[in-house]
Amino acid sequence: MGGAGRSRCDKPPASKLSLPPATHRFSQPDQPMPLVLPQSYSTGSVIRIPTQLNTVGDHIRKRRLGLKMLQKEVAEQLGVCQPSVFNWERNASSPEIRHMPAIIDFLGYDPLPQAVTLAERLVRQRMSLGLSQKESAGRIGVDAGTLAKWGQKKREPQGAFLVRVKRFLQDGEVSGARRAG
Repeated sequence: MGGAGRSRCDKPPASKLSLPPATHRFSQPDQPMPLVLPQSYSTGSVIRIPTQLNTVGDHIRKRRLGLKMLQKEVAEQLGVCQPSVFNWERNASSPEIRHMPAIIDFLGYDPLPQAVTLAERLVRQRMSLGLSQKESAGRIGVDAGTLAKWGQKKREPQGAFLVRVKRFLQDGEVSGARRAG
């Protein structure tokens, strides 16, 4: 190409520099011109901190705002993308179970509702550990269908199974559990 060509990174000659964009007024001179701000500027809207914590998203939003963190920063800490945190905070979706351990670490407490019955305690423990039903069943040493029936209050664990369930509720682990139905 020779020396006459210009690379994309070269600055154009001073005579060809573009001028800043002009603002044109399309309203009547006696009417105030509307103010248009870039998206990065605040429009003065009030940021609401949840007073009633009904969902995991409410807990995350309250903690994030209390720490003066951006959703992007929380997302990085939780190992998710920023739109996930946005959707959780506005209660458009709920976090997947696998994200609960990171959320609990971020909050410093477990935001899940308190469990009273054995079935509720099983479900809460499983969710707090971020385990699927199949993974939890494997740790207890039963099949996923049996664990599901316990969680739905259709059955109650008995005997050795009850001992395993109590160990799972206490430690999250059951050592030496053998699979049974």
